[in-house]
Amino acid sequence: MSKEKEVKNDKDDLEGGDAKRKPMGRRRSCKFCSDETIKIDYKDASLLKYFITDRGKLVPRRLSGNCAKHQRAIATGVNRARALALMPFAVTGT
Repeated sequence: MSKEKEVKNDKDDLEGGDAKRKPMGRRRSCKFCSDETIKIDYKDASLLKYFITDRGKLVPRRLSGNCAKHQRAIATGVNRARALALMPFAVTGT
């Protein structure tokens, strides 16, 4: 019996466990790198709202497609807008 288990484990190792991995899609390009006219500004809440979830959290880079430089600028802009009460810290209600 133990030999059968070893054979199963070896077979699983050969497969590499790809069944659990999510399929890789095409990488989204940074919106701000591709279009230089768009500026990240804390006063522009209509632009910043696309990078915040319905719970009030920042959308991660891997979902938004931003580069690291612009993701940091978005985080800074959102924090400044929250401090000036242009954007909510958290969504209230149900």
